[in-house]
Amino acid sequence: MGLKEQLKDTLPGPALCSLSDRFDVIGNIAVLSVPEDLTRYRVVIADAVISRRPAIRTVLNKISRIEGGNRTAHFEILAGTDTVTAHQEYGFTYRMDVRTVFFNPRMASERKRVTDQICPGERVLVPFCGVGPYVIPAAARGATVVTIDQNPEACRWLEENVLLNGVENLVTRFSGDAFDTSLLPQGTYDRAIIPTPYGMDTIFDVISPRVKPGGMIHFYTFCNPGQADALGKEFVYRGFELVLKKRCGNTAPGISRWVYDLIT
Repeated sequence: MGLKEQLKDTLPGPALCSLSDRFDVIGNIAVLSVPEDLTRYRVVIADAVISRRPAIRTVLNKISRIEGGNRTAHFEILAGTDTVTAHQEYGFTYRMDVRTVFFNPRMASERKRVTDQICPGERVLVPFCGVGPYVIPAAARGATVVTIDQNPEACRWLEENVLLNGVENLVTRFSGDAFDTSLLPQGTYDRAIIPTPYGMDTIFDVISPRVKPGGMIHFYTFCNPGQADALGKEFVYRGFELVLKKRCGNTAPGISRWVYDLIT
């Protein structure tokens, strides 16, 4: 039973039409985006979420878009108090404060698809690494992973998470701007995983030269289907082998996240 069905006798009809059954769960925290016309019912909705999912201890209402170099949003606490949680994903644990870092639980299967391709001994570069959802599975498969993120809170939680998951000897962490490659060790990489934030597509031209010939790049971007097709053709024109182009979920009307698997 979805939220709409659960609240059909509580909310008036017009309000019910605006309600979405979808919400994200990060550890024991539910993250909602309550429309403005449902503001007066937001606590009722939060209570309904908890009654459906007893493991949830905190309910947050996302009240702004993800923004800024730290890639964080603003939240209103509707239920509970603690915004620190431990999220389980394919056998790994990620601790974080949901208010201070970016984490998208809907990308779990996509992260597994990418990291399952990694072989022991690979040298992998992950800019915009966040709390480590690409980093830790890659290291667990035997890769040596170099990471960079400019959000100090993400870097702090990543440090805790590599210890928590037992891969600290395989991960080298840098705090700073991913566009500043002078921060990174010299040399090339077998693979780069680039979960690009919105509007930062020029990172591709910064990172791709650091991947050795025959290496793999997993590049994420946001665009409409026509732009996605054009970008795929551009990569081929530039000499990359396009192994895969795939939609990874919608983010706005007409706009989706896309991933390109490219051989250099």
